[in-house]
Amino acid sequence: MYALPFFVALSIGMIAFQSGAGLIGALLLGTAGGALTLVLGQVAFAVTRFSALQIAIATAFAVPAAVAGYHVVFAVSHIGVPSPAWREVFACLGAVCIGVTSWTRLMVLAKTRPFEPGGVVENPS
Repeated sequence: MYALPFFVALSIGMIAFQSGAGLIGALLLGTAGGALTLVLGQVAFAVTRFSALQIAIATAFAVPAAVAGYHVVFAVSHIGVPSPAWREVFACLGAVCIGVTSWTRLMVLAKTRPFEPGGVVENPS
């Protein structure tokens, strides 16, 4: 879930540093950009009522997490797995597990709404 904000923060920080913001300025801008990405993504996901938009937002957060999970598991598997085929299998399983975990953490923010026929909500009091 945090891979997309991390990549955004890293990109903003690198651009700021290369454009002359200095080390402290790049760290501050990168941190602010990553935090803003995380907060805006979570708020947009929690507020929207359209399932297609929720799926798109969840996918935007889950895919970078799955890619990062693949690369981490693949790199760590070099330590104890001699077979390249098994390294790929473990890396793919790691990507799926981390992607599903990221997806699930975002889905927790989705609130279930009662069925409202005709869009009318009756006041129970």
